[in-house]
Amino acid sequence: MTRLLRWERSTEWPLAVVAGLFLVAYAWPILDPHLLYSLRAGCGAIVYIAWALFALDYLVRLVLAEHRLDFIGHHLLDLASVALPVLRPLRLLRLVALVRVLNRKATTSLHGRVAVYISSSAVLVIFVAALAELDAERGKSGANIQTFGDALWWALTTVTTVGYGDRFPVTRDGRLVAVGLMLAGIALIGVVTAAIASWLIASVREAETDTQEALHRQIGELRAELAEIKLILTAHSTTFGVESVIARTPRQKR
Repeated sequence: MTRLLRWERSTEWPLAVVAGLFLVAYAWPILDPHLLYSLRAGCGAIVYIAWALFALDYLVRLVLAEHRLDFIGHHLLDLASVALPVLRPLRLLRLVALVRVLNRKATTSLHGRVAVYISSSAVLVIFVAALAELDAERGKSGANIQTFGDALWWALTTVTTVGYGDRFPVTRDGRLVAVGLMLAGIALIGVVTAAIASWLIASVREAETDTQEALHRQIGELRAELAEIKLILTAHSTTFGVESVIARTPRQKR
């Protein structure tokens, strides 16, 4: 086991806890705009502490990596989560660590891991996108997303590519969140479609395997029965041949 792998395994759960605390600290002031100043300041401190811890983790992993350029190329989301702290909506990329831990620890089955990854990613993306959109739009001139319910409805219709148009962003940050959510929705739909197709193909193959095994078993049973019948016929033909020979043999005169 490499040093990088040991570090990642030893820090994945602590970072997941940090990501969870970050989500609470990010969401609380948004859901409660009348939060006390001291609590709001505490939440802000937690957000920046979480950023510092994720930045430290990324730097340590980069140092421990054998091929650093390959590491950077395969961890672009982690790089973005620590390199873009000034863009408030993009801070939510730090929650990738939480999804990664849930996906790794939930189940050992491939289909199970895909299901956990899709469901957890979808719920998390919709929730944090609604938070980010509400944070960007509430109180702005001409904005029609003023409550978390409005933001959640907008996130659901956007991520599913329905887009009723009754709720839409009007600010720059809100539109940036919308672009990210649309891309995430397209990616999630693609993953869901691929997962369903893979499950159907696996089910068909499993049914074909069961059918072939049953057919081979029946053929084996038929062969055994034919062999048994052959033995019986051979035994009967041998018996009949001996009796016919005895019948044709003339009896000796006394």
